[in-house]
Amino acid sequence: MVPSRRQLLASLALQQPVPMRAITKGPKFHWFGYYDKLEFDPTGRYVLGNEVDFEGRSPRADDTIRVGMVDLKDNDRWIDLGETRAWNWQQGCMLQWVPGGRSEVLWNDRVDGQFVSHILDVKSGKKRTIPHAVYTLAASGKWGITCDFRRLNDVRPGYGYAGIVDPNRDTLIPEDVGIWKVDLTTGKRDLLISVADAARIPYPGGYSENAKHWFNHLLISPDDQRFIFLHRWRGKKEGTSFSTRMFTADAGGKNLHVLDPYGKTSHFVWRDQASVIAWAWHPSQGDRFYLYRDRTDQVEVVGDGVMTVNGHCTYLPKRGNRWVLNDTYPDKDRKQNVYVFDTRTGVRTPLGSLFSPKEYSGEWRCDTHPRSSPDGQSVVVDSPHAGGRQMYLFDIRGL
Repeated sequence: MVPSRRQLLASLALQQPVPMRAITKGPKFHWFGYYDKLEFDPTGRYVLGNEVDFEGRSPRADDTIRVGMVDLKDNDRWIDLGETRAWNWQQGCMLQWVPGGRSEVLWNDRVDGQFVSHILDVKSGKKRTIPHAVYTLAASGKWGITCDFRRLNDVRPGYGYAGIVDPNRDTLIPEDVGIWKVDLTTGKRDLLISVADAARIPYPGGYSENAKHWFNHLLISPDDQRFIFLHRWRGKKEGTSFSTRMFTADAGGKNLHVLDPYGKTSHFVWRDQASVIAWAWHPSQGDRFYLYRDRTDQVEVVGDGVMTVNGHCTYLPKRGNRWVLNDTYPDKDRKQNVYVFDTRTGVRTPLGSLFSPKEYSGEWRCDTHPRSSPDGQSVVVDSPHAGGRQMYLFDIRGL
């Protein structure tokens, strides 16, 4: 019997060092998105995901996807929760469990010409809508912060939402666009920091000619006292790329600190309320993973000689910030390598090496974006290795 294309692609994945199983299946495609959101519910039973019936092109304003969750204790049954018209390939619709509770989920949508967020109690079915999209949530579950998804869609396709034209698309440094705090109870939104506020803080060497500025990648500290954001710009010098600074600020948008001033910050996550791990360039050792101490100049290399390429990093919960969960972009063999790194022993343990077909590149690439369960015993990734993006679960209890 001649093997199918799906079987051939699946065979290109390396044999898994730990048990792995698909928790979603075709004919539709499934993925979650970013690595810094709560995909598992507090019990570890339900895993959130997005469902789409096409791949390989940019989302259009009329494209609708479904959101749902997988019941890991009922044969990985898909439970439909709703739909959205505000989504992208890299981060989905910001679908995530609301911290501080047990049964509420949040996702962004476009309704009547504006971006909003829905909050659904998956047990009671009660649903309410906040009149603003949300990027990331505080650990208390009472508030979140957000940026302008219209501007993101203009400057960085794959991270914004189609359907609403950016009114500031011709403004290089807007005063009325930035980071807003959103109250999840009242829906009130307050501008904390504008793009112009950040741009007024000097950058060594100055900004490039005709640089257009924006914010991306927001994340609140575990104690809700501060948050991170990336200030990015693209001008004549950057061409099709961009430059980046990593800032922290307090919950009110004050006491700003430039955590990484060197222009090349990439993926990051809070290790604890006072320190941040990030892939960046530093004059001491070049491109590395570094651990930054907030509001200081203290920085040290993480995983020197072992974590040698950029990836989507988090710390496994319930393990004392000892284990870094990480991945890689496709290597020369188109393998995306998922692993954990023990900061105590310096040992890197592979979880899997998953083939990414070459058509998964650019805006609609499928990064694995590994996400762990609340007990640190399971990891879920997105992968197209078996003929279309689906979600896979690694059992890492044996590590």
